[in-house]
Amino acid sequence: MKDAVFHLKCTRKNLSSIYKCFLPSSPFKLKSIHSNSINIGKALQFSIHKDDAVAPQLVSILQTCTDPCSLSQGRQVHAQMVVSGIGYNGNLGSKLLGMYILCGGFLDAKNMFYQLHLWCPEPWNWMIRGFTMMGQFDFALLLYFKMLGCGTLPDKYTFPYVIKACGGLNSVALGRVVHDKIQAMGFELDVFVGSSLIKLYSENGCILDARYLFDRMPRKDGVLWNVMLNGYVKNGDRGNAIGVFMEMRKTETYPNSVTFACVLSACASEMSINFGSQLHGLVICCGLEMDSPVANTLLAMYAKCGHLFDARKLFDMMPKTDLVTWNGMISGYVQNGFMDEASCLFHEMISAGMKPDTITFSSFLPLLSEGATLKQDVKMACKIFNERNPVDVVVCTAMISGYVLNGMNTNALEIFRWLVQERMRPNSVTLASVLPACAGLATLKLGKELHGHILKNGHGGSCFVGSAIMDMYAKCGRLDLAYQTFMGLSNRDVISWNSMITSCTQNGKPEEAIDLFHQMGMGGAKYDCVSISAALSACANLPALLYGKEIHAFMMRGAFRSDLFAESALIDMYSKCGNLELARHVFDMMEEKNEVSWNSIIAAYGNHGRLKDSLNMFHEMLEDGIQPDHVTFLAIISACGHAGKVDEGLHFFHYMTEELGIMARMEHYACMVDLFGRAGRLNEAFGMINSMPFSPDAGVWGTLLGACRLHGNVELAEVASKNLFELDPQNSGYYILLSNVHANAGQWESVLKIRSLMKERGVQKVPGYSWIDVNNTSHVFVAAERSHPQSSQIYLLLKNLLLEMKKEGYVPQLYLQMHPQTIGLQQPEKG
Repeated sequence: MKDAVFHLKCTRKNLSSIYKCFLPSSPFKLKSIHSNSINIGKALQFSIHKDDAVAPQLVSILQTCTDPCSLSQGRQVHAQMVVSGIGYNGNLGSKLLGMYILCGGFLDAKNMFYQLHLWCPEPWNWMIRGFTMMGQFDFALLLYFKMLGCGTLPDKYTFPYVIKACGGLNSVALGRVVHDKIQAMGFELDVFVGSSLIKLYSENGCILDARYLFDRMPRKDGVLWNVMLNGYVKNGDRGNAIGVFMEMRKTETYPNSVTFACVLSACASEMSINFGSQLHGLVICCGLEMDSPVANTLLAMYAKCGHLFDARKLFDMMPKTDLVTWNGMISGYVQNGFMDEASCLFHEMISAGMKPDTITFSSFLPLLSEGATLKQDVKMACKIFNERNPVDVVVCTAMISGYVLNGMNTNALEIFRWLVQERMRPNSVTLASVLPACAGLATLKLGKELHGHILKNGHGGSCFVGSAIMDMYAKCGRLDLAYQTFMGLSNRDVISWNSMITSCTQNGKPEEAIDLFHQMGMGGAKYDCVSISAALSACANLPALLYGKEIHAFMMRGAFRSDLFAESALIDMYSKCGNLELARHVFDMMEEKNEVSWNSIIAAYGNHGRLKDSLNMFHEMLEDGIQPDHVTFLAIISACGHAGKVDEGLHFFHYMTEELGIMARMEHYACMVDLFGRAGRLNEAFGMINSMPFSPDAGVWGTLLGACRLHGNVELAEVASKNLFELDPQNSGYYILLSNVHANAGQWESVLKIRSLMKERGVQKVPGYSWIDVNNTSHVFVAAERSHPQSSQIYLLLKNLLLEMKKEGYVPQLYLQMHPQTIGLQQPEKG
């Protein structure tokens, strides 16, 4: 109620300004207007006489003028009235005002308004309606309260547009004030007023208030049923939406195209293909299968439920396809991963003379295929973007998303800069789309600037924007700022929880990820397949087999027992925790397998050095009709590297790029460098780096440096470290690796130079640590540290192990810094 009082105070404060806005621009003067006067001013009239024969004809003509194209005709009627001396008394004046409102002549309407008797509600109703049509909801409400202040009583035609204005301002508080007035005047149960109130409540999260009013309505027409049904759909309550539909079927009210479009969209969002198919049959019985909105919703339902054959069949049967139809089919292909089909249909759409709109961009462009047609498709999208006039925020957002998801982060930022220069206001979706570009380029400074802009413009409270900010900070190496952003979110949805859990996992904080996973469940948030997969990934990185088994048990009890992505993460977890048998058991028990599950088991065998089993699974995958992707070959090439099979790994690399046309990514090149490096073929590894179509990152150069350390190649180590010190100058590991290469070659001066360089740049050596789970307890060990309660026994055992290793011929590397407990082992034993 406080919000309503505040709005009412603002209304009174602005009455003077709204009054000035309404002053007629003509030289005629309004004598008086005050709240206690029933006769609002002296209405200016050209004549008090009215031709009873002409007036009905003029009214009839005015009723046909309902759009901007008819404005000139309406003005001619008005001019004829002036010439004929016909006054504005009775119905004619209101019809003339209504004509100006419907035709968009708002300046004429304003002048006309003050020439009418304002003691009746019709002129007020038309002006309130006009302001609402223009989106000037605040002025519509100010005029409503001015109407009450002038003593004019509203009727049942006043309130639908007043309520719509409340909805336009998202102000349920003002809506309740208006509702009180409606109740006092006895209009609450009017079907039009009631429908407006129900729509206001349902669209602003007050679905219980909407249902309470709906149940009280004595008469329910098709519009009322549709409003309630749509309210449940927009609130994501599929069960009650279908329940309302079934109630409607028991009445004498027949469902229309709006009804079917609404309930079918509920089926699409919940993947209820069985019920949706039944509705399709009912649509055919009602003769609405070719109605454009119904057919488009049916197509979208089949596409979202993965039944693309039925969706395409319906698409081909439609006698007339509009832009919505094309967008629905393209989006269906994209969402189900059929990028080639989506691209072909996109080209067909252009050839058919259909111009793409913002929906086409938002569905097709962000998920362009990464095959050979990528450059061509991006070029076409850019051409359409450049030719489109005007370009709005939605199209710019789609272009930004498309560039980001295809790794073209610099282009995405250029579009965003252009958008700002053109004085377009980026919305929350735009900001959430451009933040990953900052993350991809690791531009922390620009990311912070965007974060400040988001907070300044009030977008910080949005969960999906907050999740994008968290992801940006995490990928820029600032997990602390990501967590700070996460804690600052007032409402945390599943996406924000998943983003924070995944960020902790990817930044080497698996224990924090598992702790957040537990907090998420205790806080009442519902897990989804992403939550489960992220938590299992954390268990795999820890490794924590006990936690992984607990999550497995949770999956078996709930809806995730047959979730492909969660089960694939389960295979990966068991594999990385050393239990390959359980990983294979999970794979064998899966009811359905996709490329992700096959990739997981192929990688599992490869990581355990079982190349033969890995390749057998690869061939079984092909026999099962599953097409391999870039992840599949990454797992196979890595498995070849672990097994020392260089030629086989090279064969699969060429098979992927040349025969299947899958573009090699940064990870594939790093894997190939590792493959050659392990085998000591360092020149070939360096040649692979030089052949890359894009600049190598620190991971690629770091792999080469590690191989140089293993095989003592000082020259290539210098080349690799030079690039690494530019790409990642604060990573102490690269300095230590290069130092060890020089020490192994006996180049002690170079070792000292590297140590001095570390001091100059302020690079701190990060101590190595490892951990192990024993009896469900994690034991962490840090290099040269004795905090563990069993430290003495551990070092004693280590000393005994080193003695046994020496007997077998092991020679310690003397240049490495060793713990005081083991230094004595390097000294030659006295005979």
